[in-house]
Amino acid sequence: MKMNCFEDSTAWQKAQELAVWVYTQFNDHRDYGFKNQICRAVVSISNNFVEGFDRKSDKEFLYFLYISRGSNSEVKSMLYLAEKLNYIDSTQRTEGINRCEEIGKKLNSLISYLLQSNQQKD
Repeated sequence: MKMNCFEDSTAWQKAQELAVWVYTQFNDHRDYGFKNQICRAVVSISNNFVEGFDRKSDKEFLYFLYISRGSNSEVKSMLYLAEKLNYIDSTQRTEGINRCEEIGKKLNSLISYLLQSNQQKD
């Protein structure tokens, strides 16, 4: 499972799509603290993926994948909160959560692959 460039990864592609979706949902939002936090978290998903991808070892890549996964969970949590604060409706929340879950599965698969690959090298 060798990727030549990060753009080949569906995890990165889906994270970019989620970022565009989040920015669109909260574009005109007036709670700037909330908007800033969810936007920073969503961008962190794809950016940490790329930062880890360009490192020299699988161990470093794993480290940044864990950060990406954490940022993905943060976005997911904030979407639940956004609904409770009436910033988005349940349909928007469901769509966002589904996107986060898809990304989470892709990140988890890549993490598992790298962990297994490293165990075989030892």
